[in-house]
Order: sequence, then structure tokens, then C-alpha cells
Amino acid sequence: MKVLFALFFVGIFSFSQQLTLEQANHLASLPVKCLQQEYPNKLNQLLLNETELLSPKVLHPAFYGCFDWHSSVHGHWSLVYLLTHFKDIKDREQIIEKLKVNLSKENIAQEILYFEKAHEKSFERTYGWNWLLKLQHELEISKEPFAEELAQNLLPLTDLIVKRYIEFLPKLLYPIRVGTHSNTAYGLTNAWDYAIYSGKIELQKSIAEHAKRLFLKDENCPFYWEPSGTDFLSACMEEVAIMQRILPENEFLPWLKKFSPQLFSKKWQWEVARVSDRTDGHLVHLDGLNFSRAWNFYFLIRQYPKQFSHLKPLADTHLSFSLPSIVDGNYEGEHWLASFALRAFEEKSKIK
Repeated sequence: MKVLFALFFVGIFSFSQQLTLEQANHLASLPVKCLQQEYPNKLNQLLLNETELLSPKVLHPAFYGCFDWHSSVHGHWSLVYLLTHFKDIKDREQIIEKLKVNLSKENIAQEILYFEKAHEKSFERTYGWNWLLKLQHELEISKEPFAEELAQNLLPLTDLIVKRYIEFLPKLLYPIRVGTHSNTAYGLTNAWDYAIYSGKIELQKSIAEHAKRLFLKDENCPFYWEPSGTDFLSACMEEVAIMQRILPENEFLPWLKKFSPQLFSKKWQWEVARVSDRTDGHLVHLDGLNFSRAWNFYFLIRQYPKQFSHLKPLADTHLSFSLPSIVDGNYEGEHWLASFALRAFEEKSKIK
């Protein structure tokens, strides 16, 4: 039954530029299912003493579902995005109510209290921070009636995260180049987009200054090293993505030719990442790698179609390969992969 459902799910995804309502309903169903599901749960918590042994919902009343804090955040983003773009999405009012319950002023205030603990200053740095700013961005650009209230509720936590970025980046002497949560380049991408949209000049300056310091001299990224065993981000493509954002064309393209000359070749191929055991929460990361490679390819194509339109089939291949894993019935992937697939479709839809 799982196999048949997965094949059906892939069947409804023709590679058009826009998601259909049927596709959107499928993508929404997974974060809806886990948004208020407290267990199983992975708490990235530092305990000072036994008084801090509390349930996930008490510690994080806004973002306790979907297995861990950051997956909950990008599950919220997925639903806000889909509600904004699909007026007739299934169970619309129920989804909005769930968002309102989770993102209340009171719940966000409790999240802030957790972040303000002296021993939790590094909590979700910078992966969860990055996703939180994308959620804030999505709420602010949405014209849906529910979004304005939730954006205001979330803003105090967002402002705290913005301050944390500005405090932290000067201290990061060396970039983190792994393909998992702590990847430095990825941790700056959504933050940059939000800083540009919201006019947060200090955050823009900080990201630009420190991304250049960390990455501008890099050359010949070892694409052949990827993937590592549990990657869900491409260290090479995430670096491309942040430098694409902060550099003008006359600086970015020469930098890119030194950093990743293979991207300019119409003959270059990159094999998709394959998962050997979908019940293993770490190994299933590789499905996310396929989606994140795809969204970075689409982002590059969108801005520079003349140079990189030949990468579109490669992006489509990566996106289509891991779609069955979204609904294979394993919570290890289901609690977060819909968000990654949606990010890829979001970028794909912007290509003219």
C-alpha cells in the first residue's frame, strides 16, 4: 500500500512551473499531521539541573511538533506558503486555527524566555535561526488576513534572532562546511533574503561582510566529495547560493568560475543521492540533499538563465528522484521532507 501511494504521489507531480491544488494538498498534509504531535521528539537541550526536565510542549509551546524545533519551524513556513498561494487548499480553516494556536503571543514569549537562557545562546544556531527568518518573511509578504497578526506575534523572537546573528558572525573565525545543520553558508541565505525584504541594513552589512571574509577566496570546491553519509545540504551549492545573493554579477560570475567551473559545462552531471534505509533518521537526510540541490540549481538558473539553463534537467532529476520518500510512511522523513520539496517547487515556479 505504501508503494502504491508513493507512486500515485509522484504521478500527480508533472514538472510544470506551478504546483496544482492537488499537489499542494499532499504537501500540506504532512506538516498538518505533525504540527501538534509532541512525540517522538528530539530536544537539543542543555540541562543545568533537574528543574529543566520539562516536556517539549512546555519548553517550546510554539514549535514542539514535527520531531524537533527547526522542523516545526519550517513546517509552519510550508503551511503559510501554501495557504497564501492556494485559496482552496483542503482544511484551510483548520490549518489556520492550528497556526494561530501555536503562534500566539503567549507561546512566542515563552520561546523567547528559552532563547534568553545564558546557556542556550547557541540553540538552533544557525539552521533554525535561518528557517525562523524565512517564516517571518513569508508571514510578512502574505496578504492573507491571518498572516498579519501572526507576523506581529512572531516578530519579537525574530528581532532577537537578528541580534544573535549580528553578535555571532564576527566571532565565527572559520566557516563550517558540513552538509548538515551547522552549515555556515546555508545559515545565511534565508536571513539575507529577510534582511533585504525588511530593510534591516545592519543585518545585511553583517552577512555581506562576513560571507565575503569566509568565502571570497575559495576556489575549486570538491563537488566529487558530495554527498557525505548524512548530508541534506550541499556544502558547495550552499556557498554558491550565499555568494550569489551578496555579490553583483560582475563579481559573482568570475568568482563562480574559480569556485565551481563545472557548473558552466553543459556536459556535467551530478548523480542523485540515494538512501539505503528510510527508517534511519540520519540516512534519510540524503533525500533532503536532492531537494536542496534542486532549489539551489533553480535559484541559479532564475537569475542567470543564459549561463545556467542547461542545469534545469539536472535540477528536475534531483527533485523527482526523492518525491516518493515524502509519503513512504516513515516519520523519519515525513516530518520534514515536505518542506524541502516545497522549497524546490517554490524556486522552480519563479523560473520564467
